[in-house]
Amino acid sequence: MRGIHEKEKLNVGLNTDKLNCNLVKNESHFPSAPVAMRKPEYITKFNHTRVDYYSWLKEKNNPQVIKYLEDENAYADMVTAGSKELEEVIYNEIKGRITEDDYSAPTFNNGYYYYSRTEKGKQYKIYCRKKEVLSAREEVLFDVNALASGKDAFIFADFEVSPDNRFAAYLINETGSYAEYTLKVKDLSTDADLHGINIPNVQDVVWANDNCTLFYTLINNALRPCKVLRQDIFGNKPGEVVFEEPDELFIVNLQKSKTGEFLFISSSSFTTSEYYLLNANTPFEGFRSFLPRVKDVDYGVYHHKNNFFVQYKDKVHYNGMLFEAPLDSYYLKETWKLVMDHDEDTMIDYLDIFNNFYTIQIRRNGLTEIIVKGICKPVDRRINFPEPVYLAEIMPSPDYFSKKLRYYYTSLNRPNTVYDYEPFEGISEIVKKTEIPSGFNPDDCTVERLYATSHDGIKVPLSIVYKNNLVKNGSNPLLMYSYGAYGVSTDAAFISSFYSLIDRGFIFAIAQVRGGSDLGEQWYENGKLLNKKNTFFDFIACAEHLINDNYTSPDKLCIMGGSAGGLLVTAVTNMRPDLFHTVVANVPFVDVVNTMMDPSLPLTVQEYEEWGDPNKKENYDYLLSYSPYDNIAPVEYPNMLITAGLNDSQVGFHEPAKYTAKLRNLKSGSNLLLLKTNMQSGHGGATGRFDQIREISFELAFILTTFAINS
Repeated sequence: MRGIHEKEKLNVGLNTDKLNCNLVKNESHFPSAPVAMRKPEYITKFNHTRVDYYSWLKEKNNPQVIKYLEDENAYADMVTAGSKELEEVIYNEIKGRITEDDYSAPTFNNGYYYYSRTEKGKQYKIYCRKKEVLSAREEVLFDVNALASGKDAFIFADFEVSPDNRFAAYLINETGSYAEYTLKVKDLSTDADLHGINIPNVQDVVWANDNCTLFYTLINNALRPCKVLRQDIFGNKPGEVVFEEPDELFIVNLQKSKTGEFLFISSSSFTTSEYYLLNANTPFEGFRSFLPRVKDVDYGVYHHKNNFFVQYKDKVHYNGMLFEAPLDSYYLKETWKLVMDHDEDTMIDYLDIFNNFYTIQIRRNGLTEIIVKGICKPVDRRINFPEPVYLAEIMPSPDYFSKKLRYYYTSLNRPNTVYDYEPFEGISEIVKKTEIPSGFNPDDCTVERLYATSHDGIKVPLSIVYKNNLVKNGSNPLLMYSYGAYGVSTDAAFISSFYSLIDRGFIFAIAQVRGGSDLGEQWYENGKLLNKKNTFFDFIACAEHLINDNYTSPDKLCIMGGSAGGLLVTAVTNMRPDLFHTVVANVPFVDVVNTMMDPSLPLTVQEYEEWGDPNKKENYDYLLSYSPYDNIAPVEYPNMLITAGLNDSQVGFHEPAKYTAKLRNLKSGSNLLLLKTNMQSGHGGATGRFDQIREISFELAFILTTFAINS
């Protein structure tokens, strides 16, 4: 979630004798871990009563809760004290794989080249632009380091520049939460914020073409974006509500067409959507529905000067189709022209529209492909990629008149490279290549694509990378990662931090389990709701395949996942605690039943279509059958590191805290169980780039020491 040296880095600056003496072994070597109080709360549903002894841990303002979290942090620090030197070595290795003074590939938009850069020793990005040519004087729009100065956490979410290039509306957060942002507007001609524009609880913002009217989305108490407001940046009046979505299943988003001619509101659930449009030149008119909402019909709208492109899917055409819709009768589906038909083996992933061509990103066989089609003249090209496992994705371009498509390419052993592609000549040109300052040779590693057979005979793709000198004798440590939810694909991208494991003899594996959209929309459908357990069976099958083929063994196998991926790794640990040696669960969604039964919590109601509504008995019983918190058993568990964020608005900190407390009470054996809570941030952990590396280094050092790898 979150490359590699040419030579193995062993014993670098370490006093290994001392480290061996202090090596993390098991809990019997340390004083007793914190014990959370047990306060029974009886919960009855469908004549079934559960007892939750740790429900009180969700009381964020309770000093006893904060003390418990702090005690767990102190215990984790004490247990890992002997691996601090190793952690420091890993920290420096990961830092050595990034260029501290770096810049993004410049993107042209409305007369300016925009880019971000980083400076050595500084935590955050600096956002800049240059007028018309890259040789022009640099304008610093936002130095996030200055904005974040003195703050424990800081997220600079986004900024949108007005059509006249004078103002920038921007979104920030000071708690580390990725849900609530404060909207401000900066006058780029004076470098000062406008007075009176300091609006909390915003998620999206777009400009109308008059340069003084903003539209933004507002969240409710459950953090659901449900309203769109219109705001005059020079007026003293509060924003005026122009759209409200009452259905709690639906969330509202805002966007502006690349042509700059239309503003779009989308209101969507996991299965159904509706778009509303407004001419950006007439911001005080009302939004009009593009196509009325129909249950289980999900669509997206892209404007071209000659027509609209519509990405459309329903229960039958689940992988999507592409249509052209006339500008004057778009609301009549019978006037649409089919451009790309449904294919049960190919999912339409993403579209980008330009004046003279358009691009379609598709997903097939667990891999992405890019198709380019001409508008001004006939062209139909497919960008080919030679490796068996990779990730290639279109990079959205704001310039409607661009003559080139931009995309990036990466794989398990190849750092990210950005390309510009000329569609009519079929030529790719490197724009930006990620460098590894400490040195890296892709040919030092082997990448394989495997297939594991799941419980129902389905073949599950599995991608692995390891050093060329590895011997497949079952003795290799292996880290397997996956996510497996929300249709999010777990692609084989380059993750530089994991090379601190690979350099030490680890195999790194990515399992493309059901629940993601890796093999299309049906792959997702077959891993959610009442099919959710397929996700867990797929993951177990991947682990067993790697063991049976002598890549690793149960006492050498580590697994990692975050958020819904944290649910995955904790669920499979309940199912097969014998199969894994070490588990890292980052901000894991583990208290599934209790969370899904509380509609006041963020995300709950919207996610009925992902996990199931527990107010229906069939869903309640199914959720209860796999919920990690509810299925902890009095057996020996692997070594486990659980992380949490006190300000997490997506998975409340209490979920990993409750899970840890209950697991401590029930588990047998003396394997390590640590809970590490970031007391200043949220779902993504630390917000500064070096602080993020610190957190990753802690996790990797924990993994290595549980395998007695001390250098």
